[in-house]
Amino acid sequence: MKIAHKVVLMLALQMVAFFSFAQKTISEGTLQYDIVIQTGNKEPQMADALDGGTVTIYIKGGQSRSDMVSALGKETTIHESKTGAGVILKEYSGQKLMITLTKDNWDVKNKSYNDISFELGNETTTIAGYSCKKAVAKMPSGKFFTVYYAPDLLVTNKDYNATFKNLPGLAMQYEYESGSMKYKYTLSKINFEPVSASKFDFPKSGYRVMTYEENQQMRKGGQ
Repeated sequence: MKIAHKVVLMLALQMVAFFSFAQKTISEGTLQYDIVIQTGNKEPQMADALDGGTVTIYIKGGQSRSDMVSALGKETTIHESKTGAGVILKEYSGQKLMITLTKDNWDVKNKSYNDISFELGNETTTIAGYSCKKAVAKMPSGKFFTVYYAPDLLVTNKDYNATFKNLPGLAMQYEYESGSMKYKYTLSKINFEPVSASKFDFPKSGYRVMTYEENQQMRKGGQ
C-alpha cells in the first residue's frame, strides 16, 4: 500500500514539474502586435491610416506601457498597478498631449472590460511559434470578438490590458468588427529580455497636460 502511495506521489510531482516547465510566466518583456484594418469601403477612410501600424507593449512587474504607432501618429499608455495611476500620451499632427489618470479614472476608463467572459473552444493554430487556442469573448454590451491565446504563456501583470484580464493565457491574435470595419491584431514579436525602468517614467515636460475629467469634457464638447 505504501509503495502505491509513493508511486502516486511521484506521478503527481512529475505532472506538476511538467506543467511548470511547459508554462512560462511573463513578469517582464516586450510584445509587438501588427495591425491590419479592413474598412469595407473602396474610398479612403481615416481608419486606413491605422493599417500597417503596430502596438508594442512593455511589461516590468506591475508596470506596463503600450505604444501604438501608425501613419496617424503615436499614442502611449503608461500604468503603475501598485498606485493605480497612469498617463495617456497623444502625439498627432505635431501636437503633444498628456492625460493624467488617477486609480479611480483608470477603473472608470476600463469598466466596460470588467465583465468580459470567454467561451473557450478546441480550435487551435500556431502564432509566433506558440500553440494557440481559440476563444470567443462576450462583452456586457452583447458584442462578441474572437481571440487566439497561448495557454503556455501567462502574464503576471493582469492590468497590462484590461480586455484580457480573465483570459487563461496570452492573447496572440484578436479580431473584432465595428460597423463595416474589421480590426485584427497579431503578435509578431515577443522578447523576454529585461526592460529599462525609464520606459515607465511619466514625462515631466514637453506636453500639454490635462486631467482625465478635463479630457472627457473636451470630448463631449467636440473640441
